[in-house]
Amino acid sequence: MRIPDRPSAFTSDSARDKYYAVYDRVLSELWPVPVDAVDVETRAGSVRIHRAGPAKGDPVVLVAGAGGNALSWYRYIEPLARTRPVLAVDPLGEPGRSVQRRTLTTGAEVGGWLTDVLAVVGAERAHVAGFSAGGWTAVWAVAGQRFGEGGLVAALTLVDPGGFAPITGRFVRWAAAGAVASMLPRPLRHRMADVVDNGVLREDRLVRLMRAGWSFRRRVLIPPPYTDEQIRELSVPVQVLLGARSRLLDAQAVAARLADIVPSWRVEIVPGTGHSLPVEAPELVAERILAFPGQTTPKHSTGNS
Repeated sequence: MRIPDRPSAFTSDSARDKYYAVYDRVLSELWPVPVDAVDVETRAGSVRIHRAGPAKGDPVVLVAGAGGNALSWYRYIEPLARTRPVLAVDPLGEPGRSVQRRTLTTGAEVGGWLTDVLAVVGAERAHVAGFSAGGWTAVWAVAGQRFGEGGLVAALTLVDPGGFAPITGRFVRWAAAGAVASMLPRPLRHRMADVVDNGVLREDRLVRLMRAGWSFRRRVLIPPPYTDEQIRELSVPVQVLLGARSRLLDAQAVAARLADIVPSWRVEIVPGTGHSLPVEAPELVAERILAFPGQTTPKHSTGNS
C-alpha cells in the first residue's frame, strides 16, 4: 500500500491560478442549473461544494474519481436536482477548488473528510454516489460511522468503484493511454476514444480542465482491496454499477463475489460501457441513483432494465 508523505497540491501559485481560471470557465459553460458554491472546513482541509436543487430534503452527494472533481458530474445535476438537493464535491487530494492541508494516510482519514462535510451541511440521511476512487471514499465514510436512526449516510451508489479489486498494470496502461490521447487534436482524440475505450476523451471541456490540472501533484493513498468482512460490515443499502468492459476490475468476477458475500446489495453490469461508465451512460446512472433504494428490479442484473 502506497502511503503519501504530504498533501496533494499545485506545483506553484501561478499554476493554481491558471487552473482556477479554466475551472471557472468550464463551470460556467457546463453547469445547467443555478448553483451555490460553498467551502466547508474539514479535519483535512477546505472542501468546495456545489449545491443545487431544493433547499430541503435528503441530499444526493456526488464524489468524483481520481483526477476529477464536481464538474465531471455536470450531466447529472439537472435530473437529480429536479427532486433532490444535490451536493457535488471537489474531493480532497484531487485537482479542483478544494485545498488539502493534511496528509491522508488511512482509509478512515479519507472517509473522514467526507463525513465532516456531511456533518457541517446538516445532511442526516444522504445518498452518496461515488465513482472509482470516489466510491472508495464513500465506503470509508460509511465504515467510519455508527449507524442507526439518523445516520449521515442512508444509501450508497458505487459506480465502477475502486477497492473491490487490486490495481493492475492493465488499468495503469489504460489510464496512461487516455492521458496520451487527451493531448491529441479534437477530431483525432474523439476517434481515439473508441480505440482506447475511454469515453471521457469526447468530453472536450473536461479534457481542457484535465490538461490544466497537469500542474497538480496527486499524493493519495493507494489501498489494498476490501476484505470480505469489511464489505459485510457496511450497514446501509448499497448498489454497485459496473462497466462491462471496465479496465479497473473484472465486472463478472466482482459481481459474483458480491452476490456471494452481500446478496442484499443491488449489483448491475452495464453493457457497452467501460470504466468511463458515468460519461458513457449518464441517463442510466442518474435513473439508478434516483430509484435506489426501493426499486423492483433484480438485485443482480446484467442488463439496462
